[in-house]
Amino acid sequence: MTAIGVMGGTFDPIHFGHLRAAEEVLQGFGLERVIFVPAGRPPHKLHSEVTSPEHRYTMAKLATVDHLRFEVSPIEIQREGPSYTLDTLRELRDSVCKGKTLYFITGLDAILEIHTWKGYKQLFELANFIAVTRPGYSVEVFLTLEKVLGPECFSKVHPFPVTLLAIASRDIRRRVREGESIRYLVPEPVRLYIEEHGLYSGRADETR
Repeated sequence: MTAIGVMGGTFDPIHFGHLRAAEEVLQGFGLERVIFVPAGRPPHKLHSEVTSPEHRYTMAKLATVDHLRFEVSPIEIQREGPSYTLDTLRELRDSVCKGKTLYFITGLDAILEIHTWKGYKQLFELANFIAVTRPGYSVEVFLTLEKVLGPECFSKVHPFPVTLLAIASRDIRRRVREGESIRYLVPEPVRLYIEEHGLYSGRADETR
């Protein structure tokens, strides 16, 4: 059965760290493609400033347009209310990913908190999970998940070390705000889009 990767995130903005991780997972797991899903209203960030979904979706499209096996879904930004992974995986399984095996790609830090996600046990009925890690990550920390999730769910979590790129969206936003260069941290079309629309600099209406 063909497998498809799903990479969810705020992507505010998307950067080379996201893209490189997706590329290595694509090859490492022999995936057909990777679908990037920008969050509409991240439930853990409802009270913080997040750039509008439209801007974040457009930047993700610009960042992936030249990759034949990367695509971007507007599924969460078109849905009303907070964005939950459970709803997204259900909708993808029943539509564009019907009959496919799903692998949800996220960071190890997020996986360690997965028991706090909405309907977390049901998530493992819908997808496998790839925990992107840094080379030399703590195996002991990862193994603590088995006690929380139980052996059946834990067997569907796959740690996967990727090339370390110390890039963070938070730092990119800070650099723009302080007038520093972000060249080579994000794809050039994304950098130009940020500049054109005044994102992160206080010159634009970046939030809902």
